[in-house]
Amino acid sequence: MTIRNPAEWGASNFKFWSHTVAEATHAVSPTGEDRYALEPTVRRIRTNDLRDALTKGLQDFAAYRTDVFFLCLIYPVVGLVLAEAVFNGDMIHLLFPLASGFALIGPFAAVGLYEMSRRREQGETVSWADAFGVARSPSFGAILVMGLILTAVFLLWLVAAQLIYMATLAPMAPASFGAFIDALFTTRAGWSMIVLGLGVGFLFALLVLAISVVSFPLLLDRHVGVATAIRTSVRATLRNPEPMAIWGLIVAGGLILGSIPAFVGLAIVMPVLGHGTWHLYRRLVPE
Repeated sequence: MTIRNPAEWGASNFKFWSHTVAEATHAVSPTGEDRYALEPTVRRIRTNDLRDALTKGLQDFAAYRTDVFFLCLIYPVVGLVLAEAVFNGDMIHLLFPLASGFALIGPFAAVGLYEMSRRREQGETVSWADAFGVARSPSFGAILVMGLILTAVFLLWLVAAQLIYMATLAPMAPASFGAFIDALFTTRAGWSMIVLGLGVGFLFALLVLAISVVSFPLLLDRHVGVATAIRTSVRATLRNPEPMAIWGLIVAGGLILGSIPAFVGLAIVMPVLGHGTWHLYRRLVPE
């Protein structure tokens, strides 16, 4: 090991990020040859495959022990920071949209877990640091583009949640968290907000499930573009509507349970679902 001078370090990182930008550009505007490449095959699966994916996800979690637990402490910490910002920033009504937003950006946040499962599948020795090996993936640029897409969807969800609040409960302007909860469950405007929020939130969650359940694992596994990854994910969802609907409910239920005890449960829920998603991908898209 040698300590590189600033010029060598800068040149090395400039080369890496230039490659990343080029990959991202390629992901958005693929060549004609890539555009007409054969699409990955998508299998039909059954609900038993979901159980198998979750079982293997639990096995990966057990194999990594505190490594994964330590890595995924990031998520509950972020959740607590968001909650603190909401309570102190007069944005109490955005607490649930922010918490549920984990389901929208979760596939991107868990990309390092997919990488760990991929390496373990190949028989490699894995530690939490290997999650950051994603940055060296040939498809890292495309992964960033997909992450930006999910981030945009998340921001649109927050805008929609704010508009729903303004159209329903905002005129009452609850002065505290207790008053907000009381107005939410005891007034017509509050119930209108709940029904509209759940309905619109379901549509956002369905969109993200369809475009991302296979996309990120596929980008890690094969050098394909974003468009191909999204199309494959949508085809997998449409070909397996019942199993994918159940998987969506499992993800939503797990994130809700993980968020209830001050988001701390996400330190377990996130890695299990993340590793499980990689194994679900293996069921959906054959090697």
